[in-house]
Amino acid sequence: MELLDHDPESGALLLERLDERRPLSGGTDVREAVGVLGGALARLVAVPAPEGLRTLGGVVDRMLAAAPEAVGLLADAADRRLLADCAAAVREVAGEPGDRLLHWDLHYDNILVSRAEAGRAGEWIALDPKPLVSDPGFELFPALDNLFDADEVVWRFDALTEALGLDHDRERARAWTLGRVLQHGLWAAEDGEGRLPRTTRRSPGGCWGGEGGVRLGRGPGGGGRTGARDGRGRRARRFTRGRRGLT
Repeated sequence: MELLDHDPESGALLLERLDERRPLSGGTDVREAVGVLGGALARLVAVPAPEGLRTLGGVVDRMLAAAPEAVGLLADAADRRLLADCAAAVREVAGEPGDRLLHWDLHYDNILVSRAEAGRAGEWIALDPKPLVSDPGFELFPALDNLFDADEVVWRFDALTEALGLDHDRERARAWTLGRVLQHGLWAAEDGEGRLPRTTRRSPGGCWGGEGGVRLGRGPGGGGRTGARDGRGRRARRFTRGRRGLT
């Protein structure tokens, strides 16, 4: 999205106007939407992030510190195993949190068509970023969760990792995707819900983990258990909600 003007004192921004009637989620071809979103992500992570932004390293340290207590707050044994498995997966990659600029909330409702008067008629534009310096794999979950289709999860994961150049190490991308599941699960435990929300558990079948979990990635480096859920952006937006130190 183009910045037209800004006021440094108040922090006010004047941004180009997009067509709010035409979100990417409104189309009928979800695979085409995945391709558009993957292209937007690829352009975003093509260069290192600027200095001064929050980093995934700090987020992960706080999540891993909170995980043991959160696991103990869950009543269901399968939920406890899932959250513990997600934390274990994140620990394996926590030492390399990445240096790319992430949107951190890029799903199909956060991409709109530009208006003709902006000179970019028909171009898909991402909006509402929550900038984060991170590994690109940490950005995949909203695009899997939003407009969820269990039959398409593996295809989407493969398509997105290929678009971002992560297809050579899909295990790493899987681990960071489980990091988003961990983050969501920690919020649920913190809220005293006692069980992980369905968007995290994906029962029956445990799409994100547990018994019968979906394997992500059929190409080189593929594998691992994971999954997602729809919500037309409702769940995806929750991932960056301000919580006690977990964002």
